[in-house]
Amino acid sequence: MGGPNLRAVALIAGDKNIRGCLQFTQDTSGTTHVTGKISGLSPGFHGFHIHSFGDTTNGCNSTGPHFNPLNRVHGPPDEEERHAGDLGNIFAGSDGVAEISIKDKQIPLSGQYSILGRAVVVYGDPDDLGRGGHKLSKSTGNAGARVGCGIIGLQAAVDPKL
Repeated sequence: MGGPNLRAVALIAGDKNIRGCLQFTQDTSGTTHVTGKISGLSPGFHGFHIHSFGDTTNGCNSTGPHFNPLNRVHGPPDEEERHAGDLGNIFAGSDGVAEISIKDKQIPLSGQYSILGRAVVVYGDPDDLGRGGHKLSKSTGNAGARVGCGIIGLQAAVDPKL
């Protein structure tokens, strides 16, 4: 696994005034902690996923499907049977701001299934976590349109002397 300084960042941009910055930090046990803030969202829950490609040439639509290296069905983040990129929902308050703090073992910054160079995507609607009975529940969580995204890139180590 990576050392304690393995870090990544994603700058989120999207529809209207959706903007944000997310930090990804992998600890020595392999757990990745995602923290940050996204503003400009409609109040309520929004699907939140890692997608296969770090390609935003056609906006968030060119990021491809959910990151799913083990070919599983869509599911909630607290279950083993899910896409690696299924991170559930984030919640935006009445001010349109979502504060994010997620810990997950299926989104490493190193190794065979690294998320570096992939994209994080925010959806317009809640993710039904594969349980909604809709034809898209087991593939996307039926979370609606992609409203914001950003490429996950390696972040330089911060030198305390700078």
